[in-house]
Amino acid sequence: MKFLKIAIFLIGVSAFAQSKVGAVDVEYILSKMPELETVKTQMETYGKQLDVDLNKKIDEYKVLAEAYKTGEASFTQEQKKEKQTELMTLEADIQKFQQNGAKLMEIKQQESLKPLYAKIGAALEKVALAQGYTQVMQTSQDLVFLDPNFDLTLSILDELGIKIPVEEAGK
Repeated sequence: MKFLKIAIFLIGVSAFAQSKVGAVDVEYILSKMPELETVKTQMETYGKQLDVDLNKKIDEYKVLAEAYKTGEASFTQEQKKEKQTELMTLEADIQKFQQNGAKLMEIKQQESLKPLYAKIGAALEKVALAQGYTQVMQTSQDLVFLDPNFDLTLSILDELGIKIPVEEAGK
């Protein structure tokens, strides 16, 4: 039994000794990709279209509200109730559209960035395998120290064909 424990310990130590861990700043790479400008333009266009759609709904509401105000005195109780229900339904629709707008923008952004992340992922895999890394972690604000020898960010940028100024590379 003692031999089994020692064997398992030695296997664990040798497996740990063979792993090579690197780090990458995916968001930095993404910010340097020229395709990001196209995504930003698409997002602005999509946001403007959502604004146009929202403004149409608001204009429709204003027209209905004005029509209700001007004709309120001549409406029967049933017509008033019908017009009020129509106004409340449209108002609820506007509020729902406003709430969903942010979600729609987020979904559109994720869809637009997906191919860029896939491109980064393919380059990361190629660089990590070529340099013998067994694990690659994403850098974050919680990271206190990273030996530049284990930072794959610049290698991935090179793999993607993205050149950055020398001053910036030293940071």
